[in-house]
Formats: sequence, structure tokens, C-alpha cells
Amino acid sequence: MVRSLLLVPLLAVAGGGVWLARGALARWRDLRVAETYELSGDQWPMLVRAAGAMVCGICVTVLTLLTAVGAFGSLDGGAAGRTGSAADRFEGSGAGNGFGSGADGAGAGRPAAPPVEAVDAAAPGTSASTPTPSPLPVASRFDSVGHPGGGELLQSAVPGPDGHPRNVRVWLPAQYAKDPNARFPVVVMHAATPRKTADTEVPDVFEGLASAVQSSKSKPFILVAPEAPNGTAHPCELVAAAPMAVADDAALRTTIAATFRTLPPGPAAWGTLGVGDGAPCAAAAGLARPDLYGAAAAVSGRYDPAALARTGAEAPAAGTPRLLLAAGKADTAGLDAARKLQSALRGGTGAAARAEVRISDNATDYSADRIRLRLVRQAAQYLGETLGKAS
Repeated sequence: MVRSLLLVPLLAVAGGGVWLARGALARWRDLRVAETYELSGDQWPMLVRAAGAMVCGICVTVLTLLTAVGAFGSLDGGAAGRTGSAADRFEGSGAGNGFGSGADGAGAGRPAAPPVEAVDAAAPGTSASTPTPSPLPVASRFDSVGHPGGGELLQSAVPGPDGHPRNVRVWLPAQYAKDPNARFPVVVMHAATPRKTADTEVPDVFEGLASAVQSSKSKPFILVAPEAPNGTAHPCELVAAAPMAVADDAALRTTIAATFRTLPPGPAAWGTLGVGDGAPCAAAAGLARPDLYGAAAAVSGRYDPAALARTGAEAPAAGTPRLLLAAGKADTAGLDAARKLQSALRGGTGAAARAEVRISDNATDYSADRIRLRLVRQAAQYLGETLGKAS
């Protein structure tokens, strides 16, 4: 707008200056001719035109500078506008953001960054549920990679506990796009294979979560699947060995909270999930940091009861670990491992002895995949109910 307002007077003054300069030059030539023939001439018309041309020249210089400043300001504003547009892609849903409505799952919409008060609620020193220092929240760009389970699956690179970037996938339920003002609990799902996310190991997890919500057995929540760390063939053994370090994934929490419409990080709204070989990770994270995760669901896992009991004993005093250990009715080894872990925790000390442990042993169906789907539904129901009550 600044450039448009200044361009018209700039052109007008420049044209007037050129006209006056040509007039002054013509008068000067007439005076030279008159002097040649020893005739007297009037110099005032030439001087007036020359003075007018000089004034126009000064005005042109000033207007040119103002126009240039306006151009640079427009460039800065445009850059800021482009940044705002990129952030706007995280706002709400519908055709306005290029993804359509989320009714059929084909356009779940971009996630919205939370307002300032939501970020402040998660900042260190303002909440008793997050006593450890956290990095400043930074919204990341998450790109859509699919629409499983009627929601939207997005992916981005987020620094891991070791500072190196790793892939993180985020599944938004269909309700995320339908209600642009709602905020959702978060469940972190652990993978058991290095450099993989849990959804690649359990591809039907989204269908299980969505069906639990559709059948009114669970409240909707956002599922976050970070890439498992490298360096060992069994990352969940690393979690059991150093749960306090791995469970406190501050960069993940702050990035997710800053990028999506989540409830503030803390035990009232954040939980953890593991299926199969990823179950020990979920159990360790829930036992190690009840001040960060309000509930943990471990499905079809095999556990080291002594190590996890020590993990619970060394947990922060704040918070009570809440743990679901689920296995199929025919999975005798899995149920035996769950009962041994429950007994070890009861006989432990500290937070381990306070842990509220539930065992689910009634899932049955005609195939292993169907049983796993039922177990995921049970885990979703448990997490949704537990986090919903806490929040």
C-alpha cells in the first residue's frame, strides 16, 4: 500500500521537473544567442524554471527513498505473512486450509498451535506435574502422510533425548478436525525396533483406537509415535536400564504441545502405550515418571519384574503410577509375565508399591490379529478413561 500511494506523486513530480528543466535549458540557449548578437535578455524566466527543476529533483529524491523504504517494509511484511500462513495451516479444518472437512477422514485438517496460556501451563516452574526443566516450545511443520482410522497421520523430525533428530508420527483422531476448539489428551506409543515408529510395527493400531472411540468406549486422544533409538537391537531394554533419562522426552512433549491442540503435558492428560516388544517401554515410562504420564498401557508384553520394580521404587515421589497389563486369553506366557510384574510391584517400595496395576485377560477372537485389535481397544478405553478422569 505504501508503494502505491507514493508512486503517483513521484511520477508527477518527476514529470514536472523534466518539463521545468527543459524550459530552463531553452531559456538559457535564448540568452546565449542574445549575447552573441549583443542583445539584452531577461534572465528571470530561466532562473525560475531552474529553481523549480531543482525543487522537483529534491522531491523526487525524497519520494524515491520513501518508496524504497516502503518496498523493504513490504518484503518484511510478506515474509512475516508467509510465516503466518505456514502456521495457519495448523489451524482448524475445512476447505480454508486446503484439506477439506474431516467428516470422511480424507481431510482431517492441520493441527493448531495452542495459545500462549496453554504453553505457559507446560513451562517449568508453573505446574507441579512437570518439575523438570523443558526447552522452549517450538512448533514444527508436520506433513500429512495418510488418513488411517478416519483421522490424519502426520510426520516430522523432532530432536530426541540425545539431541539427534528422529522421525515422529502423530495421529489425529477424526474429532480433531470436527471440533477446532477442542483440546485432546496425548498418548505416546513406543516402538521396539530401532529407527522405526510403533505404527509400522502395529499398523492396525489406528483402526483399534478409532473403533474404541466410535463405540463410545474411549474418549478421543492424539497418538504420538516417536522413532525408537538406535544403538541396540532392543530399545526397550535401554528404557529399562535408564528409564529416568529416556522417559523424560522433554523435546517431544514441548514440540507436540506447541504444534497441536493438546492438553498441557502432565499426568492429567498424557499417557503411554506399548504393544508386543514395545510394552516394556510403556511400562517403564509409566513407572519411572508418574509425574509426567498419568497412565500406561502395556499389551502382550514380556517384562523383567525386578528391573521394573526398581524403576518404580526410584520414581519421583509425586504421582501414582497407573498401569494396565493386557494379554490375550490364550496368551498364557503373556498373562504369566503380567502377574509376575504385578506381584513384584506390590512387593516393591516407593512409587512401585503405590502403583495401581490392572490385568486384562479376557480378549479372545478367531485370529491373532483380531485379538490384538481387541487388546488395542481395551488399551484405548483404559487410557481414555484414566486420562479423562484426571483432566
